[in-house]
Amino acid sequence: MIRLEIIANHSVEENILEALSKAGVGKYYTKFPTIFGVGSTGPRMGDPVWPEENFALVIWCEEEEARTIKRAVEGVKERFPNEGIKVFGLAEAAPASKATEATSGEDDLAGYFVDGVED
Repeated sequence: MIRLEIIANHSVEENILEALSKAGVGKYYTKFPTIFGVGSTGPRMGDPVWPEENFALVIWCEEEEARTIKRAVEGVKERFPNEGIKVFGLAEAAPASKATEATSGEDDLAGYFVDGVED
């Protein structure tokens, strides 16, 4: 399983949901309707100085669906290049006992990131 996080400006929320629907993916998600932060396109704080706000979708899915979701979101990003649209992917971690064996006490998480999914 892959955990995808889509973080974007509210202005493209409907476009992203429509793109996912058209692609037949991302049917089940958790939505954080309003989030604040600072990214490469600037602050989104919902205040008088930086009035814009972001939203986030968290989707758990299989790797093939994750790649389709990433392509759908990239299509929206191509249409709206300045709106701050990001997709991050993380593979499901192994149970604690297996993770401990795999890393031998090291803080190496590189194996948990999915190639081709993170933006």
